[in-house]
Amino acid sequence: MADKKESKIGDVLALRRRSKEVKRYTVLIRIFGLLVIILVAIIAIAYAISYFYDKFGSFTVKINKYDMMRQGLTLSETPEYNETISVLNADIVYDMTNISGDDLPKNIDNINGNHNGESYIAYTFYLINAGSDTLSYEAQMNIENVTQNVDEAIRVAVYYNGDKTVYGKTKSGGGGKESDCDSEFYSSTIVLKNTRDGLAPQAKDKYTIVIWLEGNDPDCVDALVGGTMKLGMDFKIVEST
Repeated sequence: MADKKESKIGDVLALRRRSKEVKRYTVLIRIFGLLVIILVAIIAIAYAISYFYDKFGSFTVKINKYDMMRQGLTLSETPEYNETISVLNADIVYDMTNISGDDLPKNIDNINGNHNGESYIAYTFYLINAGSDTLSYEAQMNIENVTQNVDEAIRVAVYYNGDKTVYGKTKSGGGGKESDCDSEFYSSTIVLKNTRDGLAPQAKDKYTIVIWLEGNDPDCVDALVGGTMKLGMDFKIVEST
């Protein structure tokens, strides 16, 4: 009888032990599942942010990595630099409303890096020849993405070593540049394409890019609301002496 009682007690203890193990396993599975869901959500959010920035972000600056490694061409948000950089990204301005270019700050070319306003994008950077050869390079600003024809009323001001040029799309009627612009877009997908000769070793070119929606443009209409535009400026060496 004693053996039978001990056997029953042992069976009960074993069942309780297995029950606890099952509960512990169930809890661990639930925790693991929750962690997987959280991880997937984080990855999805990061991907969405990255995708949105890449597709609809405002302005990116790039130089050819081969030119950077071979000739020492580099980018910086300040005149001084501690490392060679091939890509710079300007901050995005969400829900940008139309303004007049006359309302932009007068000192907009005097602040380094990101210095956006409520309704305009402003970004100052430096292209530096950190190598030992004198270089010539090509600068090209591309329209990488546009929705709802918002480019019809977009203005891009480029300050090159202090000299300002305002670019805009050709009048929708095909009648040349807008009255507030110095130059038309180079093409339907390119804002500008310029060549700079004789960038000496350790010399630097300063660029300030300002982007806004010109309220005085006849094409600045309600249909543009919600439109997005992404610009990218690429630099590449075309000649070295």
